[in-house]
Amino acid sequence: MAEKKMPYYNRELSWMDFNGRVLEEATRKENPLMERLRFLAITGSNLDEFFMVRVAGVKAQVNSGYKPKEGFDLSPQELLTALEEKTHHFMERQYSCLHRSILPALEKSGIRFLSVEDMDNRQKEYLDKYFKNVLFPVLTPLAVDGSRPFPQLANKSLNIAVRLESKDVKEKNKEKQFAIVQVPAILPRFLELPCGEGRAFTLLEDVITDNLPELFELHSIKAACPFRVTRDSDLEIDEEAEDFMSEVKKSIKRRKRGRPVRLELLLKCDKDLRSFLIDQLKIKKSEIYQLAGPLDLTFFSKFAGIEGCEDMCFKRIVPVAPADFWGYDDIFEAIRDKDRMVHHPYESFDCVVKFIEQAAEDEDVLAIKQTLYRVSGNSPIIAALIRAAENGKQVTVLVELKARFDEENNINWAQKLEKAGCHVIYGLHGLKTHCKIALVVRREEDGIRRYLHLGTGNYNDSTAKIYTDVGLFTCSSQYGADASSLFNVITGYSRPPEYQHFAVAPHGLRSFFTRRIRQEIENAKNGLPCGITAKVNSLVDPEIISLLYEASSAGVPVKVVVRGICCLIPGLPGVSENIEIISIVGQLLEHSRIFRFENGGDPRIYMGSADWMPRNLDRRVELVFPIEDADLKERAFGILDTLLSDNTNARIMQPDTSYQHVSRRGRAAFSSQLTFYKQAQERLKALQHVENDSPLIPIHSAEDVR
Repeated sequence: MAEKKMPYYNRELSWMDFNGRVLEEATRKENPLMERLRFLAITGSNLDEFFMVRVAGVKAQVNSGYKPKEGFDLSPQELLTALEEKTHHFMERQYSCLHRSILPALEKSGIRFLSVEDMDNRQKEYLDKYFKNVLFPVLTPLAVDGSRPFPQLANKSLNIAVRLESKDVKEKNKEKQFAIVQVPAILPRFLELPCGEGRAFTLLEDVITDNLPELFELHSIKAACPFRVTRDSDLEIDEEAEDFMSEVKKSIKRRKRGRPVRLELLLKCDKDLRSFLIDQLKIKKSEIYQLAGPLDLTFFSKFAGIEGCEDMCFKRIVPVAPADFWGYDDIFEAIRDKDRMVHHPYESFDCVVKFIEQAAEDEDVLAIKQTLYRVSGNSPIIAALIRAAENGKQVTVLVELKARFDEENNINWAQKLEKAGCHVIYGLHGLKTHCKIALVVRREEDGIRRYLHLGTGNYNDSTAKIYTDVGLFTCSSQYGADASSLFNVITGYSRPPEYQHFAVAPHGLRSFFTRRIRQEIENAKNGLPCGITAKVNSLVDPEIISLLYEASSAGVPVKVVVRGICCLIPGLPGVSENIEIISIVGQLLEHSRIFRFENGGDPRIYMGSADWMPRNLDRRVELVFPIEDADLKERAFGILDTLLSDNTNARIMQPDTSYQHVSRRGRAAFSSQLTFYKQAQERLKALQHVENDSPLIPIHSAEDVR
């Protein structure tokens, strides 16, 4: 008898469903109008990356004849066919949402996008001046003919294809003439026009198209159409190269010239222009996406932030000072007193920055060791590490050069850190270092003490305002010993040790999760309290999925909050009826990873950087750590309980892989994100009211509390 296939939903198709949930937020009338536009822009940038990496990868597998090892997943050709159908349908939905829902609602609010034909004389005069003074000097029309080849167009750049006819009678009947004009990315994509009533905007490509005769004076313009090319951008890096940094730089340049995997055109594109582009770009018909326009929806992200429309946006979540550090000026003193936990962005990331800044200036600090995966463009943490090195401290930083699409940023930071005297390591051979850990070694009266920050998110002060993450500060000697061992593995030739508290990939994390899930199965069989609750960004790993199916069959209740990809199928009789999958897509991006195991009545809770994906468990340096302080454990349990109670942004995955909004059944609306924000404010207020008699209330954060 043939072995029964394990139920497994393909990861690419599941990712498209996740982007569909983001698109649903753009269609929801309960969301403020500019936020709907922002969600639409996010679906656009998500899809760009999906084509550049995932779709490009599937096409490469088809071309190479790759066969998947797992019999339960789709073949590359089956998947490519399904993806082409799904992405075409998805992009139609994006533009339907824009034209049928968002733009009419904007118009009702007095905001319009005008084509040149719809403008009055004052607006046309304004545009003429803008074209002559600003646009014209920047534009470079590129003819394409026998002596001038088709230009190497930058990935995701917006261009206009033009079909021309010479005004010279002798030249007129010669073969068709074509040219390309790039829409300059350095200028704003939208332009506000003078307007008597309400507000009017136009798009840069419309201004250029209207003025094409100025660029091609010897020709008549027969047709013009904006287009956009998305290229294969998955880097292949030779990790054996002697100079790893220069190899990464070379790979970044290659990315710009990757094979086209998608061509976006307007629906009303001239057929000769379409044929010209297909011929020049060597693109297949299935790779062409003809759209209502405008192309490249990502610009709406900037547009959603225009001044004067704040009432059409979500009420901002302004991080409050973390209650755990209230009343302390010395961050080390606070951590010595007890472990501290901070929940971002509800509580400010400033305490993480302050931890490194204080270490940089403290004369008793001897060394700082830190991993950096993605950092902001103007990172205060990197500035503090540079200062620490200049102050004579031993500073060791692992900068992951292979962090996708952040490679250039990370190379720049690595070079600055090296110049300042920091010891910089560029990740490990064959592995990405994704763990989030900072270790400060301090000389104190009773000897050397190690202070730690362990997190679920990047050391990035920008994304910390919109990503939900949790950080733990501790100076536990056992955690400190584990941290030193981990850094010795990262920086030297040290063999992976037996950690006392940490679970670390790639050598021990898979076995850690396997043990914990198997223990819950045993507990269920023995009639002991059992259960698994987890929060991850993605659930893809076949082994973990198989174990969770086994747990469900043994009667273990399993609840997983999965923001994005979920290859496990819940609710299948005899397989997964005890598993519930919830996805939360809302104002903030859910990013923390939290794992709770009932453990026979003595629940354990862990946090860390790892998702349940093969890459996180086998091909990355990841860290998962326990929360052991009794108060912090209760708070961590509360985080999971609050997420599971969401009935505003939560959707439940169905056995047919679709998602449905959680039914309120007459209950009041409950948003986990707004609840966390309220809790952070209330915890702080409870501490502040003690000081209310004092005329000055200290706020230990750069951001004031509302």
